[in-house]
Amino acid sequence: MKDCLARIFRAESGQVLASLACFSRDLQLAEDALQDASEQGSKKWPEHGVPENPSAWLHLEAKRKLIDKLRQQHTQQSQQKLQLIEQSLYMQSDSTAETDYEVPDERLRLIFTCCHPALNEVAQVVLTLRTLCGLDVREIARAYLTSETTIGQRITRAKKKIRDAGISYEVAKAEQLRFRLPSVLKVIYLIYNESYSAFEGQTLTRQDLANEAIRLSLLMVKLIPTSEVFGLAALMLFHDARRSSRSSLTDPYIPLEQQNRNLWDQAKIEQANAFIHQALKYQERGSYKIQAAISALHSGAKSWCATDWPQIQLLYMSLLQLHPSPVVALNLAIAMANGGQLSKPMKML
Repeated sequence: MKDCLARIFRAESGQVLASLACFSRDLQLAEDALQDASEQGSKKWPEHGVPENPSAWLHLEAKRKLIDKLRQQHTQQSQQKLQLIEQSLYMQSDSTAETDYEVPDERLRLIFTCCHPALNEVAQVVLTLRTLCGLDVREIARAYLTSETTIGQRITRAKKKIRDAGISYEVAKAEQLRFRLPSVLKVIYLIYNESYSAFEGQTLTRQDLANEAIRLSLLMVKLIPTSEVFGLAALMLFHDARRSSRSSLTDPYIPLEQQNRNLWDQAKIEQANAFIHQALKYQERGSYKIQAAISALHSGAKSWCATDWPQIQLLYMSLLQLHPSPVVALNLAIAMANGGQLSKPMKML
C-alpha cells in the first residue's frame, strides 16, 4: 500500500499543484495544501482502500485543504480566491476555461510561472523540477552532476528569495513567454532525461516521465513554434522512438551500435523528422536543433556502418562551439573514429 500511495501521489502531484497554484497565486500555500492532502490519504487509504479515482480524490482533498488555509488568512484577496475554489468544487471542470489563458495547460503554465526572471536560471529549473515535477533532491543532483547538499541549498535559497522579495506566482503574460523560454525548455528536457535514470524508489515508471515531457513539448510547438522548440520536440521523439531497443531481459543497456533497428518506432521517427524539418527552416543555431539533427541521421541510417559520420562530425563541431563540454567532445571523437573525417569544408548549422 505504501508503494502504491507513493506512486499515485508522485504521478498526480504536479497536476494538482499546478491547479492549486493557479487558484491561490501562492506556490508555498499550494504545496502546504497538497502535503496536507497527501498525509490525509496516507491515513485513510490503508483503512478504507484506494479510491476508484485517486487523482480526483487527491485534487478534491487538496482543494479543501487550500480552502481551510485561505479561510485562516481573513483577507479580501484570500476571500476572492476562496470563492473561485469553492465554485470549482461543484463543477466538473474548473471555472476558467483552458483557452482563456496564454498557456493552455495548467502544468505548463506553472512551469512558465516558476521560471521567474527574479531567479537565476539554475534556481528556476531546480525549483520547478522539485515542486512541479516531483523529482527528489537526489534525482535533481544526478541531473546536474552535483551533490544533494548543493541542490537542497539552491531550492532553499530560491524559496527564500521568493518569500523575501514578495514574488507573486502570477501566470506569465504573452510578452513574458519568450523571455522565459530557455529555462522552460531546459526543464522539459531534464524531465525527459530523468526518465532514463529514474528512480531511487521506483515510484513512477520511466515512460510516465517521458510521455509527460513529450506532451509538454508538443504543447510548446503549438504555443511558441521556434527553432529550438521544434528541435526539442524532435530530439525527444527521436530518443523515445528507440526506447524499446535500449534494453532487454538479459541486457539492461544496449548501445546504439548493437540495437535492433527493427524495434524502433517509425511513427515517432516520422513525427520527429517533420519537426526537425521545421526547425531547419530557421537560420539560427541552437543546441536542441543540432542534437535533433544528429539523432535524425542516426534514426535514418540502416546500420551503424551506414551512418553519415562526416555530417555527424560537422554537427558535433557546431555543438561544441555553442556548448563546450567533455560529453560533446567525446561524441565528436567517436564520430571521427567511425569515419567522420571531412574531405572538404561543409556549412555548419
